[in-house]
Order: sequence, then C-alpha cells, then structure tokens
Amino acid sequence: MNQQMKPHGFVQAPTPHGTTPGYMPGFGNDFETEALPDALPQGMNSPQKCNYGLYGEQLSGTAFTANPPERTWCYRIRPSVKHSHRYEKIDLPYWKSAPNVDPDVASLGQYRWNPVAHSGEDLTWLTGMRTMTTAGDVNTQVGMASHVYLVTASMQDEYFFSADSELLVVPQEGRLRFATELGIIDLEPKEIAIIPRGLVYRVEVLEGPCRGFVCENYGQKFELPGRGPIGANCMANPRDFKAPVAAYEDREVPSTVTVKWCGQFHQTKIGQSPLDVVAWHGNYAPYKYDLRNYCPVGAILFDHPDPSIFTVLTAPSGVPGTANIDFVLFRERWMVAEDTFRPPWYHKNIMSELMGNIYGQYDAKPQGFVPGGMSLHNMMLPHGPDKNAFEGASNADLGPEKLDNTMSFMFETRFPQHLTGFAANEAPLQDDYIDCWTDLEKKFDGTPGKK
Repeated sequence: MNQQMKPHGFVQAPTPHGTTPGYMPGFGNDFETEALPDALPQGMNSPQKCNYGLYGEQLSGTAFTANPPERTWCYRIRPSVKHSHRYEKIDLPYWKSAPNVDPDVASLGQYRWNPVAHSGEDLTWLTGMRTMTTAGDVNTQVGMASHVYLVTASMQDEYFFSADSELLVVPQEGRLRFATELGIIDLEPKEIAIIPRGLVYRVEVLEGPCRGFVCENYGQKFELPGRGPIGANCMANPRDFKAPVAAYEDREVPSTVTVKWCGQFHQTKIGQSPLDVVAWHGNYAPYKYDLRNYCPVGAILFDHPDPSIFTVLTAPSGVPGTANIDFVLFRERWMVAEDTFRPPWYHKNIMSELMGNIYGQYDAKPQGFVPGGMSLHNMMLPHGPDKNAFEGASNADLGPEKLDNTMSFMFETRFPQHLTGFAANEAPLQDDYIDCWTDLEKKFDGTPGKK
C-alpha cells in the first residue's frame, strides 16, 4: 500500500531566515513564530484585545512554579474550550498503560521479536498502536510504555492528545506528517520526533505503509543528558533539534478529538478543526531531530565504555543519575580500541533495556535481530553477545574498523518492563532467542599465563 497526502488546509508562517524550511533550530529555546503578520503580541502575553480577533491562551507543560517553567502562549481562532465538549469513553484495545501486569504473562526472561507485520487493514495512528511493554504507573506519572505503530491510513478530521505522556516517535519505515497545534512536522526513518503532553495533533500518511516505535514517557520531560567531562560538543547538539513554525487551519468541519487520560480513551465531537493557533511563543513545543546528526563519543585507546555514552535524550527520575527513561542510539562509528573486546560485554544491571533495530546489523547480535525487530532484557537479567559475535571479536585483527550500515536504539528505564498480552501472544516472538547463548563454550584453562 502506498498513500500520498498533501497539506490539509494549513496556512503556514513564512520561512524564518537561515533555517530549514518550516522549522526553527534549538532544543528548549524560547521560540516565537506567527503565520500572519503582527498576530503575535509584543512586550506582553495577554493584551486586552489580540489582533485578528484571536484568543490568547497558555499551554503549560510544568507546574507554574517549576524552575524554569515550560509554557507556550498561543493566539488562536477559538479558545481550546471550544474544542472540547461532552466526552464518551471508547476502547482502543491494543494501546495499554501501566500498571498492566497480566498474571498469565511471564515478563521474566530475555525476549526478542521479529518485525510486527502489517495486516492489510486500514489503521490510523490510534487504531494501529500496539503496546509491547509497560513500566511504572501512569496515574502517578512515573515510568513508560513501549509501542509499535502500524499506520496505513491518515486521520480524517480526527485529532488526538495525550494528557498522560509525551511521545518519542522513532520511524522504521514510511513517512508521516504530524499536523499539530503549533505547526507541521514531517517525519521519516533516521529521524525522531517528540510530541509533548497535552498538544493536539493529527497524523497523516505521506508515504505508507508506516511502521515504527514509540516510547510513551509518563514522567519528567526528555532533556539533553549532562555531558560532564565530555564538555560542550558532540553527542546530540541543541541546534540540530527543530521546532515547527506556526501553521493553522480555519476549517468548519465536523471533527472528533480523542483524549488519553489516566490510561483511558475518551472522544468528543466538535464542529471545526482544533489546529487553529495562528501565532505562538514559548519553550513548550514539539520538535524533530535527525539521528544522522548524532556524533558518537567513544574509547580511543582501550576498553568499551558503558552504553550510556550514547545517550541522545534522558527523562530524569527522582533518583540522581538514574533515569526514568534514557533514549540511547547505536549508529555508525569507528572502532579503534587496542587489545579490547569491542562489542558490548556481558552484563546485567538495574535498568530494563528494550532495543529496536531501525536498519542494518547490530554488532552484538549479527543474526536474528533484524530491522523492525525488538528485544527486551529486563532488570538484573544477564545478556550480551552471541557465540558468533564473541568469537569474531575475540579473534579479530584489531585495526581501525568502521562499524557501518547500522542504527539501533534502546528505551532504557529504571522500572521493570512488563509484557502485554499482545507482545506475549500475538507479536512474532522468537521462541529460540534464549538459545543464542547455548553454544557458548567453557574456555577455562588454569595454566598460569594462559589466555
């Protein structure tokens, strides 16, 4: 199936000078943008009367007293209370929230899945979401959920927002458009997007079918990791994150808004598009990031550093140094360490690691971990290279080597990740994955000086 979708009634701001068309650079910046001249008040937030008959409204992503507060002032055709009416509870059976502990599902183990296949039916962003794992508790706003999305159809006069979470979207195939209250984000594989909690949007198929991964973050917002001794450069640079310029719809059409709230879904019917923000300013906004701009940092003499060195974004928890979620990227890079086992070493730790393969081959699992596939190694369960990876790395000629054509990622959390019924019973689980370590051999030799 191959669908094409053009922009849907949007009026977009002029391209800002010196930026990618339609986007403004910077992570966490205080942006200002308008789709009509002089729609944005200057020197104040809430004038007695806004230009063009617009309504001023604030969208807050943190408590008012947070330091710094995250908020955006929107100047819109209607206040958002006009985009909300009586709600009716609906069921999206494949989208689950924590806590979701199924007594008939075993989450203790090392698991790996082949790509979840397209079914051939029309699936939108909402009906095509398939939850794989949940962690923490959506009601107390800690933890996360991981999903696979299968999208073949655009949302038609349908809109969505989550009161529970921000969404980190990682495409693996196909191209999507996120038409949001604050502007348009087009997304393709090798890019990611962050959609903030509370932001209304519609998802359209630009080129399908579409499949990818979603990390639903219940806790504190994603931020750039502290770099410590690394300093100001490399890893993910703030200038490479792009927020959309203002764009709005002025369309009087029957529309549906779906809300995710405390793990439940509700719908309301309205008579117009809710994407009617003509101008905005603030630091609470969606953004996209091109993963090809991530600059890895690694060992240049010996040893293999912890995978935390590859963190793109982190969502803090209440425990210093221990994340609610880390988003970690394993992309192309040079391997130069001397006398060193270069792939990830065998380990177990307190973090639960869900990995996904965007393209290529992962160095610790040359076979079986295919693009579109996922794996889960829960907290304190040992894992590491299979025999082929171990033997190859242990006996390789250690000249400088380019690890090429590879891009995998990890959603890592301090909480145990519980499998959903879909992950355990419907998704293409590799029943023999645990056997990839069976043929590891005992190599012990007590002879002094023997390697």
